[in-house]
Amino acid sequence: MIELLLLSLALSMDAFAVSLGLGARFGYNKRESLRPALSFGIFQGIMPLLGFFVGVTFIAFISAFDHYLAFGILALIGAKMIYEGLSQSEEERLDELSHRTLLILSIATSIDALAAGVSLHLIDVNVFLSCTIIAFTTFLLSYLGVLWGKRAGEQCKRGAEILGGVILIGIGSKILLEHLFF
Repeated sequence: MIELLLLSLALSMDAFAVSLGLGARFGYNKRESLRPALSFGIFQGIMPLLGFFVGVTFIAFISAFDHYLAFGILALIGAKMIYEGLSQSEEERLDELSHRTLLILSIATSIDALAAGVSLHLIDVNVFLSCTIIAFTTFLLSYLGVLWGKRAGEQCKRGAEILGGVILIGIGSKILLEHLFF
């Protein structure tokens, strides 16, 4: 059970970091913070389940390029956020996160959970309970991340969007470097 809790925490860290950036950028209240937290939690719960059932064959195929995909998605969204933070006035900025962008972020931050699902065969745990714990941990940390990000964003206003973009690019770079060198 300890392994599962550690796995849940590890898998939720990317979503937590992205949530900090979203909170800083959009300044969500407690109710609005539920949307990204639910999205990240659901995807983090579904992806290991897919990995568990699809298994080693699919993982062998996707693991050859998953880190490039995650890096590309996060870097593009991060660069867009930085560009908008530098070039747009306060009135021109979007006031909400689009469903499409949230979906893309949810997929990008949960790709590692897909691979982790294969490893659930190696530890003696109930796969459905495991995915539920992973989903709940990610939901909780993402929710807190959005709220804490909002607090940080209130301190730095315009820089919040730039900071959010830098965080996304940093996470994408971390994913790429981990897969290339470790």
